[in-house]
Amino acid sequence: MQVLWRVFGLIALVLGVVGIVIPLLPTVPFLLLAAFGFARASDRLHGWLLGHPVLGPPIADWQGGGAIRRRAKWLASGSMLAVLMASAAFGPGPLLLAIQAAALGSVALFIWTRPEA
Repeated sequence: MQVLWRVFGLIALVLGVVGIVIPLLPTVPFLLLAAFGFARASDRLHGWLLGHPVLGPPIADWQGGGAIRRRAKWLASGSMLAVLMASAAFGPGPLLLAIQAAALGSVALFIWTRPEA
């Protein structure tokens, strides 16, 4: 079972790292999943992830009280706005655009109601 958790953690870690450079892919949720998987598979990998200077702080912020840093909130909101504007530029139907706006707005509301680290 530990092998499956390790593979799960590695896949989530790869997706999280890819999310750093691709704005449509969320980074922190995948890092949280990686930490979850590594905690069940390997103390060494879990410790490495939490101690990483770039990847560790967002995980620690979330685990310490569901906090999201202000800079991350602004980056996420900007990315969501850019995606919505790109969708509008491609001209989908108004219903599809409204559904997308409602979904992104709900995510933005969730993000901005979290405490700040």
